[in-house]
Amino acid sequence: MKITIDGHQLEVAPGTTILQAARMVGGASVPPTMCYYSPGKLKDCGGKCRCCLVEVSKGSERDPRPMPKLQPSCVTAVQDGMEVKSGTSERAVKARKAVTEFLLINHPLDCPVCDQAGECDLQDLAMNTKDFKSRFVEQKRTFEPEDIGPYIQLHMNRCILCYRCVRLADQLTDGRVHGVVGRGEHAQISTYISNVIDNDFSGNVIDVCPVGALTDKTFRFKSRVWFAKPYDAHRNCTKCKGKTVLWMFGDDVLRVTARKDMYKEVDDFICNECRFDHKDPKDWTIEGPRKITGHSVQSVNNYSEPLKKVEMKVDDLILEGRKSDQKKISMVDVPLDKKDKEEK
Repeated sequence: MKITIDGHQLEVAPGTTILQAARMVGGASVPPTMCYYSPGKLKDCGGKCRCCLVEVSKGSERDPRPMPKLQPSCVTAVQDGMEVKSGTSERAVKARKAVTEFLLINHPLDCPVCDQAGECDLQDLAMNTKDFKSRFVEQKRTFEPEDIGPYIQLHMNRCILCYRCVRLADQLTDGRVHGVVGRGEHAQISTYISNVIDNDFSGNVIDVCPVGALTDKTFRFKSRVWFAKPYDAHRNCTKCKGKTVLWMFGDDVLRVTARKDMYKEVDDFICNECRFDHKDPKDWTIEGPRKITGHSVQSVNNYSEPLKKVEMKVDDLILEGRKSDQKKISMVDVPLDKKDKEEK
């Protein structure tokens, strides 16, 4: 099946969504996402946040009429001959800006104290929206922080109801004990009985949460993510593959997370034993520095990125006298003390 996205034509397999095809193109053509997760990792995720809206200017070869409304690219299947405008569509860009404003209606501006700051999808979405201004003047809805497990803290004020943690609990754990309670404005993530999320893979809800609604109690307020150095590491584990990222400050392991791809989706989910019980570097085989993909505060001046060699193109006249001046400035012939003078 052929599809054209922002002028780039490519062939995809039947059943491919517009978002998956856009990721093949890359660059500005890739719509932002908040609730979507690849089907190979989590099923039935997508179609809730409307961040990935695109304009379908041609439905297919059989029906070339444009779709009158913007379509969520994560749940819209590709049709043969379809033409899509993503980054080049003013309608789509304007709609994404409106969705960002909508998501931030009740979201508090507490990035300075939020553990997710620096790796928050909503933070990136807001910063990438140019000339963003919120027109919401009413009172935000507020909730008290809730302990939903021995390792997890729930801040419902920050939740955007993306349903990722609910889908993960359905598909990865033995029995889901939390979900969406209430309807409309009163909808919230909560547990049926307080402090009950406790299973071998419960910590993964922290990794799939795109905002700071679900945070790691063992890492709370310890450090900013851009101060910690991420290292790929692994260990022999009977519950999971044991492939993780160690976030280290010096010789201390501040936290352990699963490895994520460039779209911040977990490659392999890890167990709680790897995540919470092994904070000693001796417990791990450290492979090397983690290569950060995608633009973020973690990728700025990242030591794992290849550096271009700087070449100074100068002629001999400019360099004339440099060596003699350097010798005078460094004073290599001047002894430091009497002892050095005597030796000379």
